[in-house]
Amino acid sequence: MLFTGCATKDAAQQQAASYQDPKDPFEPVNRALWDFNYDVLDEYILRPVTITYVDYMPQFARTGLLNAAENLEEPSYALNNLLQGKIDGTFISLARFLLNSTVGLLGTIDVASEIGLQVEEEEFGEVLGKWGVSTGPYLMIPAMGPSDVRSSVGDVVDGAYSPLDSLNFYLTLLRSGIKAIESRASVIEQEQQLANSTDPYAFVKSAYFQNLEYKVNDGEVKQSAEEAALDDDLDAFLDGL
Repeated sequence: MLFTGCATKDAAQQQAASYQDPKDPFEPVNRALWDFNYDVLDEYILRPVTITYVDYMPQFARTGLLNAAENLEEPSYALNNLLQGKIDGTFISLARFLLNSTVGLLGTIDVASEIGLQVEEEEFGEVLGKWGVSTGPYLMIPAMGPSDVRSSVGDVVDGAYSPLDSLNFYLTLLRSGIKAIESRASVIEQEQQLANSTDPYAFVKSAYFQNLEYKVNDGEVKQSAEEAALDDDLDAFLDGL
């Protein structure tokens, strides 16, 4: 069973390597960067740091730091909601920022959620998607992971909104580090799913585009034929283990 599983996995990877994904014209480079990110940076830096942070940082401190980091993004959410015609989301994001920045002690306490004002997260990349701009080529960015041209442009624009544009280098680094560590901690329990996939690179790429479509379409996702085939291949492999 072990050898059969390995053979199936190798065959699936060879098949994936021969398939030319129109969304991924830079696949050879992206795969090399994926290996660097996952096998080097994640294994020797991000994952150990995340585990240490989770084990030794008190939960209340983790929650407060993450709340403060995310609160700085509320003004960008407000503007991005407005650019999509989501007036309710605009006012909710503004109210969240004002409440959490004052009563919530610089955002460390999410007072707004306690009174029913939930996050209306919208990124400028989603705004471009709503306006009909395509994602462009898939990109695997060193130390940052999956992205695409549209989302990368959106990240630059989001970072130009106040107060993010006013942060100095060290505050920006601290904020980005906290979000990266908490994001990594949230997927630790899903590592086995990635390890069991026939092609981890293709698995992550498929998940990335599905999540991107989910956000742009406000929760509605339609799988492409390639994504459906990849999921079927993954299910078949897992059933054979």
